[in-house]
Amino acid sequence: MAVPQYGNYSSRTRAAAAAAELASIKTAVNECIATTGGTTDCNAGSNGIPKVEDFKVTKNVVKLNSISAGIINADTGATTTAGVALTFIDAPTFNTGNANMVWTNSGSTCNDVRGFKAGMGDCP
Repeated sequence: MAVPQYGNYSSRTRAAAAAAELASIKTAVNECIATTGGTTDCNAGSNGIPKVEDFKVTKNVVKLNSISAGIINADTGATTTAGVALTFIDAPTFNTGNANMVWTNSGSTCNDVRGFKAGMGDCP
């Protein structure tokens, strides 16, 4: 019983670490949106956002797939019980008149057993 629980714990830890490692890209996207007034021009390699190939992968972010229109798409070291990488797909939303950017994660890391519970990791 302890081994499956440890696997769940390890996966959740990697999901949280992946979110932390991708935070600098979220900051760059926030700055891009503030500068350009929208997400359209907030792509990898432009307006202060790093190129995908320049991102250093780790055991927590195993692949940065894309940064397009502000949406960050990455494969994480968090996995399903079958070993399939959980995805982190974080999209920014900024409504005029709001003081803060709202990020919503639609990736498979929104998984209350092996990733984030609702309300954590930008999961709805």
